[in-house]
Amino acid sequence: MKKYILYVGLVLLGVMMGKFLLPTSLGKEDSHVHFEKAVNKTEFWTCSMHPQIRQTEPGDCPICGMDLIPAEVGEGDLMANQFKMTKNAIALGNIQTMVVGMDTSGKSEVMLSGKIVENEQLNTIQSSYFSGRIESLKVNFTGEKVSKGQLLATIYSPGLVKAQQELLTAASLKEIQPALYKAVRNKLRLWKLSDNQINQIEKSKKVKENFPVYATVSGTVLEKMVEVGDYVKQGQGLFKMANLNNVWASFDVYENQISLFKTGQTIEVESNAFAGKTFKAKVSFIDPTVNPNTRVVKLRANLSNSEQKFKPGMFIKGTVERLELNEKKSIVIPASAVLWTGKRSVVYVKPKKEVPVFEMREVILGNKNGDMYAINKGISSGDEIVTNGVFTVDASAQLHGKKSMMNHQKSIQDTFEVVPDFIKQLQSSYNSYIEVKNALVKTDKVKASEMAKEFNMNLAHIDSNLLSNKARKQWMLLENVMESSSLKIEMVETIQEQRAQFRVLSNHLILAIELFGIQETVYKQYCPMANSDKGAYWLSKEKQITNPYFGDKMLKCGEVKQVINHLN
Repeated sequence: MKKYILYVGLVLLGVMMGKFLLPTSLGKEDSHVHFEKAVNKTEFWTCSMHPQIRQTEPGDCPICGMDLIPAEVGEGDLMANQFKMTKNAIALGNIQTMVVGMDTSGKSEVMLSGKIVENEQLNTIQSSYFSGRIESLKVNFTGEKVSKGQLLATIYSPGLVKAQQELLTAASLKEIQPALYKAVRNKLRLWKLSDNQINQIEKSKKVKENFPVYATVSGTVLEKMVEVGDYVKQGQGLFKMANLNNVWASFDVYENQISLFKTGQTIEVESNAFAGKTFKAKVSFIDPTVNPNTRVVKLRANLSNSEQKFKPGMFIKGTVERLELNEKKSIVIPASAVLWTGKRSVVYVKPKKEVPVFEMREVILGNKNGDMYAINKGISSGDEIVTNGVFTVDASAQLHGKKSMMNHQKSIQDTFEVVPDFIKQLQSSYNSYIEVKNALVKTDKVKASEMAKEFNMNLAHIDSNLLSNKARKQWMLLENVMESSSLKIEMVETIQEQRAQFRVLSNHLILAIELFGIQETVYKQYCPMANSDKGAYWLSKEKQITNPYFGDKMLKCGEVKQVINHLN
């Protein structure tokens, strides 16, 4: 009996303890469930390649199929114009930064393309000093080196035959008519016969029918101007001769570069024929007029060539180092760091050194030299700015709802007044761009270089004076980058380097066409695997994908991202 009473007591005790303890534990469990739900409400999953994707559960990106990653939360400590990026997004976007400092030298460099030409000041024409028929040529091809006094040709000259007969007659009468004798000798001297030749004729008392012609200068034959059997007149050229011990390095200088050069500057000259070697030349002449067809100015530099290394027609590169800027002790940043919104130029600054936080900063640009801009206002020495992957950062700013270049494009475009003539000129550059694209699709480096040069020439023909002041400023900034990138496409050594510069050219031409327009439908296309899997855009006239970044290797890789249509 006592045993049963014990069991009942234990049961009652358990019930009593459960009554007091169970609500507490249930409350804790219920709170934990609500906490998990609260966490899940604020936890999102995104794609490192496509940060616009935000899902509440893990999985695959619906665009590229990559695994989604947790999106970072908790940006309450950021200012209104700041935003944060994930470390994966920064790595995949190849976002690079640099700390800017004061440029105390105020100098940079400019690259030029050109070719070797003969020094016209040292050119001569070997002429015939009497009329006649070419009986023989002792120099038979261009490029042959000739020494002064060397026999070049023999000529039958009826006039010279007659003059020799007059000499023999006058010589027999020189005691009676010395003036006649002297006049006949002077006549032969005017035909460039030496006293020795005249004395030999007089001594032999024989008339030479085929008279020799000797070189009056040393040099290299650039052009053979006659053939055997040709009749030549007195003073007519036989050979064009050049002294190639000194040649000219001739460069094309675009209008916006003219103010950067002056006579006496030193240019470092490079040629593919002498890889890794540079040669010094001095600027000797800057053409005072602009070529109306190409919109370039010719710049010449004297180049010593005693070893005959440089051949006329050889392509060369020129680098003018450490040009002085107008702004001394200014901050200088790479052009790749700058974005333009029409009215403004902006850069992205990283205000927190150890945290991937960015903010847009408006700057006022100074002079541009090469690939560098001087900054008059907006950033200070010690600021850290984005120099590579700026478009990726800007896209992230847009996704975070912050100020960005893309957010401003529509309002800017509405303010631009673009006349048909400007659009027509931009169309010519766009057509050349398409040819560059087609050449890269075919992996044709030479053709891409040729078309890039044509693009630059068409770009130089575009008259920015047709635009309003607001639009002109935007255009000039875009034009500078397009000119630089197309010039590099023309000059770089490999197809890979050309494709890297084509990406820069494409980004800025896309913006130009979006802002100013052309009279046809344009397809903005994108390949996520280009640019080392960071993605790259290009423009096309056709909807069909032909990839300029891979060519035949992945010809169809890509998609149409946007159809740009400004047709009225």
